[in-house]
Amino acid sequence: MSSTPRTISKFIKEEIENIYPVLTITGPRQSGKTTLVKELYKNKPYINLERLDDREFALNDPERFLQQFPAGAILDEVQRAPELLSYIQVIVDEQKKKNMFILTGSQNFLLLEKITQSLAGRTSLITLLPFSIEEISTRETYDLKSHSLEDLIFKGFYPKIYEEKANPRIILEDYIKTYLERDLRDWANIQDLNLFRKFIKMCAARIGQPVNFSNIGDDLGLSHTTIKKWINLLELSYIVYLHPAYSANINKQLVKAPKLYFYDVGLAAHLLDIEKPEQLLTHSLRGSLYENLVIIEFLKFRFNQGKNSNLYFYKDKSKEVDLIYKVSEKLIPIEIKSSQRVKDEFFKSLEYFKKLFSNNVEEKYLVYAGDQEQNRSQAFISNYKKILNHF
Repeated sequence: MSSTPRTISKFIKEEIENIYPVLTITGPRQSGKTTLVKELYKNKPYINLERLDDREFALNDPERFLQQFPAGAILDEVQRAPELLSYIQVIVDEQKKKNMFILTGSQNFLLLEKITQSLAGRTSLITLLPFSIEEISTRETYDLKSHSLEDLIFKGFYPKIYEEKANPRIILEDYIKTYLERDLRDWANIQDLNLFRKFIKMCAARIGQPVNFSNIGDDLGLSHTTIKKWINLLELSYIVYLHPAYSANINKQLVKAPKLYFYDVGLAAHLLDIEKPEQLLTHSLRGSLYENLVIIEFLKFRFNQGKNSNLYFYKDKSKEVDLIYKVSEKLIPIEIKSSQRVKDEFFKSLEYFKKLFSNNVEEKYLVYAGDQEQNRSQAFISNYKKILNHF
């Protein structure tokens, strides 16, 4: 079975491979990190630090463990043995060779803290998210045209679902159980996992809304500080994405709290107890889930080029724009609608934003669920499958 080509491979091979002695790839569990590094670095030894024997060797005798790999190696799930990073620092400083060690990790906050301490200036850090629409469209066994928007939202984008043609409900439930029963027990000291699962489901019900710690806490009988800590855990373990508000020096009452989305829309749909794609046709959160899908596609687009997010939303007491794509001083407002028909009212927020920031806005976009592309005076209209071709 052939693996799906990953867009980020080009950036790694052409832009950063020979800059640093260490390459570090983070991202959610099951986003394809292992497959990617094995494909790119077939000649390097591969060690999975999830394996108990290897991990115990690395933890108990890190220097002797690394001596096995004089030319470097792939160290998968390196956050399981973070002590190795200090020893890797010594090795790469002495060897002065490029591209020696390839590190992967799925617990961002554990890994980043150690990298900042030990490998600052010695590693390039990139993020690999699950498949993009572009990537699954390249699979010979997957015809994107014959699959509906509801299919995409229901399945989500974790590679295993596509590579193994697996049942999304089984894969996504296993994902949640692994996260709750393994990761959280290991590093978050969460006592009541059932309550935490209820909390995650509550987050899924608030997709596309500004985060309100007190509101969620009141519903669960927990303090806002606990909710803030838990949302931080979800963010740093690549479950939720906090979409920042665009702040500007204008005389408006702006919403400043970030909006909450999930890195994988299929996981969000699963947490909402959606059991088949057809349920999404009339679901009350259909529009929010579609918005989630589009915004994360933009995020993947940025990360796959090795770029920072630069994505925002705008909201004041009058109007809201779902996505602001910022490039230098240039602002590109993008409105996202799950309708298959374009209505005049869809352009109102775009026009409002254009008036507020007229010197910085040249292009405006509407992303809808229909198939046609049109270049209207109010905005360029595209669908979710084609919009990134214009960026």
